[in-house]
Amino acid sequence: MSENPSVEPSSISLYDARPFFEKALQYGVQHGLIHQQKLDDIARDAPKGMVQIASYFGSEFLRPELEKAKDRIINLVSLFLEESTGGDLLLAAESLRDHSFLSRSKGGSDMLKRLIAMPQTSHFGMNERQGFTDDHIPQLAKWSLRSLADYRLELAQRSHAAHLMDAAIFLVEELGLDAAELEESGPDAEAVIRTVLLIHAAKRGKVPDWRAFGDMVLALRQNAAGAQSALTLAMPVDLPAHIRAVVDDVRQAVLADLPKILDATLPVRKLFHQTPAFMGRYFWIESGLSDVDHHDRSASQTWKKVTDGHTDEGALLTLFLCVATKTAGKTMLSEKGAAALIRKIRKAGLQPDLASQYILAHAPVQYQSDYTKLWLAFMEEARVTLQSDADYELKDAMALIRRECIVKQG
Repeated sequence: MSENPSVEPSSISLYDARPFFEKALQYGVQHGLIHQQKLDDIARDAPKGMVQIASYFGSEFLRPELEKAKDRIINLVSLFLEESTGGDLLLAAESLRDHSFLSRSKGGSDMLKRLIAMPQTSHFGMNERQGFTDDHIPQLAKWSLRSLADYRLELAQRSHAAHLMDAAIFLVEELGLDAAELEESGPDAEAVIRTVLLIHAAKRGKVPDWRAFGDMVLALRQNAAGAQSALTLAMPVDLPAHIRAVVDDVRQAVLADLPKILDATLPVRKLFHQTPAFMGRYFWIESGLSDVDHHDRSASQTWKKVTDGHTDEGALLTLFLCVATKTAGKTMLSEKGAAALIRKIRKAGLQPDLASQYILAHAPVQYQSDYTKLWLAFMEEARVTLQSDADYELKDAMALIRRECIVKQG
């Protein structure tokens, strides 16, 4: 009996870096699928194809272009054979046997043209959706030398974007909105899908403009439990199979947004127009200036009522200071009221952000920036004095309030 135990030979896997076309061709020859006549046909067709490719991408008269054309035609044939057969060498060899070399090259070129014509993003405003054009030739030149792995990765990404766009178009057409309107307004497809899912949850029947969108959110807030249930359990019916997965992914994103959407303490306009994470995340029809005009009119009426029609800086600062201390909003204080306000600041603190939020929620849009700057400048100057415990008799704080705000004498 041998002292050394027998050792099983280890299995060694060698990486074959040859183009797939070469592997398929050799397989076909070794297994009797491809005969000399086919080899002669390939040897005759390949130079013709190289010249055509060199001419298409540059010049057939330059040797470097012809060398690159050789790499391109082999890669195009390889891409088509491996993708169309799933990497099966038998099927690939049969494809070479039954079809011309140039047709396999054209098959690879057509694959890449379809890829390049697919949307790179799901944003309607960034895709022309006009198919392959001469403008895409430089991209084809690059892709004709890329690997199958690169192609498949790009195909997966572009297919996802295309499915999102298909889903958005399908869903809005079900609600009576033409796809051309999406092309014109240019939203992101996911934003459209999110809004349609809210529409279904709210049991509405059409794509909203801004006013209707705001009303829909308020209606969802009134029945928060119902909205949660509708989005958790329901999916739009009759979705084509190829878009169901992407719609469900977006539905999960809407469910993650729902706590903020249903938060009644967040003004709708502030959430969707002024919160970075939500800006552009949902879609509504832009109806010219009507929505803005409506908001401006409504805001102006509300603001006029709140401010008693006063627009001077002193009155506005008085109002903002009341809001920042959670005191009933006034544009004028009595001496006693001003002193009480200062004592409240020193006892309970000051919350300047409340006034900033109030401006964004209630002031007419065209004045919000100026009012915010006015308030922040006042805070920078006055905050230390208003909160200083060293000013026992409130003299400095009262002097500041009288100077900057409106205090009724006597």
